[in-house]
Amino acid sequence: MSTTDAVRFWEDVYAARPAATDPRPNDRLVETVTGPPPGDALDLGCGDGGDALWLVRQGWQVTAVDISAVAVERLTGLARSRGLADRVVAERHDLQESFPRGEFDLICAHYLQTPYDLDRATVLRRAAHALRVGGRLLVVDHGSTAPWSWNQDPDVHYATPREVAAGIDLDPATWTVERADAPRRIATGPDGRTAEVTDHVLLVRRTA
Repeated sequence: MSTTDAVRFWEDVYAARPAATDPRPNDRLVETVTGPPPGDALDLGCGDGGDALWLVRQGWQVTAVDISAVAVERLTGLARSRGLADRVVAERHDLQESFPRGEFDLICAHYLQTPYDLDRATVLRRAAHALRVGGRLLVVDHGSTAPWSWNQDPDVHYATPREVAAGIDLDPATWTVERADAPRRIATGPDGRTAEVTDHVLLVRRTA
């Protein structure tokens, strides 16, 4: 499927939602970013902006990207309204075609999954190479299907964290897998429904 189709799909997804006024960060980000001193962070697939805004409040300088111009414009407006515009740079990128410039101390990719063609392994490998030494790449994927998910295919395969790591194929002399597990949590959907879901969590540190 074409890039145009992917852009249109995600523009329609965000345009159909009411703009979030106080988006929450993802649980796996909050539990991971507890010890390291703030630096430069990159949020791949920023969506409503909950992760980016939370990171800024912890002292990080954030670059946030999404394929949807609607999502990027909304995050820009939220940051401006909170007096945080100098600490959040929101950019539109189709990661199949472009990647933000710079080096980062933290890169997070939450639920970077799409019904359209995306070479995720290449995107995540590029992200790993954009880390400074000591920086971490946090990849959180769906490990189960929520009732409100756009993907209700009963035969869908959710790659395990170890499978994702194998696909990225990073040199162990330069990157170390610090976490690869499948915790469960209670999630709340856009309509307020709750359900138990599984996350696939991969955390990689650049060591050299």
